[in-house]
Amino acid sequence: MEAAEICALMLCICITGTLLYSYESPLRDLRLSFTGKAAVMGILVAAGTYLIIRSPFGRRSGAHVNPAITVAYLWLGRIQLWDAVNYVVGQFAGGVAGVFLAYQILGHRLSAPPVHYVVTLPGRHGTTIAFFAEFLLSGLLMGVVLLATNHWSLARFSPLFVALVTIFYYALGPSISGYSVNPARTFSSAFFARIWDGIWIYFAGPCLGMLAAAVLYVRSMGPSKVYCAKVFHDLKTPCPFPCRFEELFTNEE
Repeated sequence: MEAAEICALMLCICITGTLLYSYESPLRDLRLSFTGKAAVMGILVAAGTYLIIRSPFGRRSGAHVNPAITVAYLWLGRIQLWDAVNYVVGQFAGGVAGVFLAYQILGHRLSAPPVHYVVTLPGRHGTTIAFFAEFLLSGLLMGVVLLATNHWSLARFSPLFVALVTIFYYALGPSISGYSVNPARTFSSAFFARIWDGIWIYFAGPCLGMLAAAVLYVRSMGPSKVYCAKVFHDLKTPCPFPCRFEELFTNEE
């Protein structure tokens, strides 16, 4: 299921990126500014992310379309090691499959400049700034997920919060780090583009940022205040994780 979810996400990213940036795109006549393109892409990718999280697959699997989120929840003890390994393998495999399918649909429009498989690269400020951007943005995303999913009054809105943060990131991040916060997302594009510049940033930054957010959350709220590893929990769909979400419901009733 994780493979299918990130496959869908990469299809969304590739198609949206091609429509906005390809020289052959029918949207080119709109003459959108760089900021305008980033905002539109953020809105469309955020909408796709929202739908994935709310989908039956996302409700069942927990919607871990990001290996860094899985690693953070593994540290928090809310996912078993073997399940985490399977999730991460599925995320990378699904991401590669998504870019492959996108190429079958879009052809050279996806592979040619300036799209280049929507590869993420450090911006004009250099690799150090790009790393800190990925670290901070990833930490913010994980912090939002933890705060939302572990408070009953907010839990139902967690997909919306993730979507809003995604829009914010796309408006802020493209000129700094290309916006990734997801090792599988960056790897999938780089695998086909054969462009590996700064690839370490997109593995280290998101994983360390989300782990830092998990550490801060546990120190602030306590380890018992992490109830489940699902990004969206509805109490109706079976949970594959060591789950205490019903306890959250009982405590806040």
